[in-house]
Amino acid sequence: MGAYIVRYDRENCIGAAACTVVQPDRWVIVEDGKADFTGGTLNEASGLFELEIDDSELENFKKAADVCPVSVITIFDKETGKKIYPET
Repeated sequence: MGAYIVRYDRENCIGAAACTVVQPDRWVIVEDGKADFTGGTLNEASGLFELEIDDSELENFKKAADVCPVSVITIFDKETGKKIYPET
């Protein structure tokens, strides 16, 4: 089973809420109008929120990344550190 790191650039989120529509169990719009994702923690070094996931959540996080109009959701292979989604 694969392990992945989802990175979320909350600072650049515009609050479109598309992620909450496709993955309501992980994304919620909060008081400041931006999205938060359940279980994510702030990486102080990068300033990004991160969450480790496995194959069972990968497709749903890809869908959330797809619908984000400002592309603030990225997914990396935990072992290699290589960005796997969205593809560049």
